[in-house]
Parts: sequence; C-alpha cells; structure tokens
Amino acid sequence: MIILGLTGSIAMGKSTVARLFSRMRLPVFDADKVVHQLQAPNGQLLPAIGQAFPGVIDEKGVNRQKLGALLLQNPAGFRLLEAIIHPAVVEELQLFLRKNRSQPLVIVDIPLLFEAGFDRSVDYIAVVSAPHWIQKRRALARPNMTESRFYGLLARQWPDRKKRQHADFIIENGRNIIALAAQVRQITGCLVGQGSR
Repeated sequence: MIILGLTGSIAMGKSTVARLFSRMRLPVFDADKVVHQLQAPNGQLLPAIGQAFPGVIDEKGVNRQKLGALLLQNPAGFRLLEAIIHPAVVEELQLFLRKNRSQPLVIVDIPLLFEAGFDRSVDYIAVVSAPHWIQKRRALARPNMTESRFYGLLARQWPDRKKRQHADFIIENGRNIIALAAQVRQITGCLVGQGSR
C-alpha cells in the first residue's frame, strides 16, 4: 500500500482534489471530516475541549465560531487545541490504514500535514497550490471569513512555497477542473503499481 499525503494551504482547492481522488475509487482519509465528527454532539473530544476552552460547547457540539474567536485572541490556545485533537486524529488514521491495507494507493488528506508532523507517516506528498490572488478570493468567499482571519490562518501554516519545496507532486489549481482532474489521474497512474518507499 502506498500512502499519498495530500495537503495545501487554506483555499487552495485541496477538498476538490480529494474528491477527484475519491471518484477514482481510491480510499481518502479526510482529517477535517474526522475532526468535525470528534467535535460534533456526543463527540469524544467535547469534554476535553470544553474544559480547555470554557463556553465553546453548545447543543451542536463545538461552536467553531466561538472557538475561532477565542483562538484569535489567544493564539497560544492553538497548541492546546492541537494537543487535544492530534492524538485522536492519529488513532482514526491508524484505523483507516488498517481497514484499507489491501489497497494499492490510499490518500491521506491532512491540511496541517507538515506542521503536525504527519509528513513522516506517508510515502509521498502532493501539495495543492494556486496563485495567491485566487486563494484569497476563494477564502474570502467563505462564510464568516474576513481578511484578518484569512491572514491569521495563513500565519499558522507553512508558506505555499515551502510546502512546494517538500512535495513529491505539485497539483496546480489555478485553471479549471479538467486540468485538475488530469493531474490527479497522472499522479494516480504514476503511483499505482509501485511499492512504497
């Protein structure tokens, strides 16, 4: 089994690329989805997050807007939140890999692949990248996104150029879905049939 780590900065189109891999019937581990499930009503992380960040839990689980506002006021809280979340994500990732061990290629979609050290757990890395003006336009089109929040999130991530330097594959996402799908097919063709490093 080859493990392809998929990453990219905010609003680069990583989720679209993950869906394209999924349409090729490749198993995709979606770290964001796992985190949402862990923070949903009855999610296993609610007690720890509620204790660390009082007032952010409501009937829908973690109120992401309240939590985000707290973290913008106190960026040191990110480390505490990551210390709560990352072990649970690792556990879910290990389950996913065991379940799919007979597959020739699996995709591990983790936004903070480098920042959280998950790059050491994959065989290859694909970075989704786009021009900054496209990235910014996409980000600011999201609900509740402001320019200051966008730049605050960017500051917590490796710069795009640094991610590109550490990538085995760079997926350019500044054109159209057809060009994007062609890159996904090319990477899949390159990796399927090869062994892991």
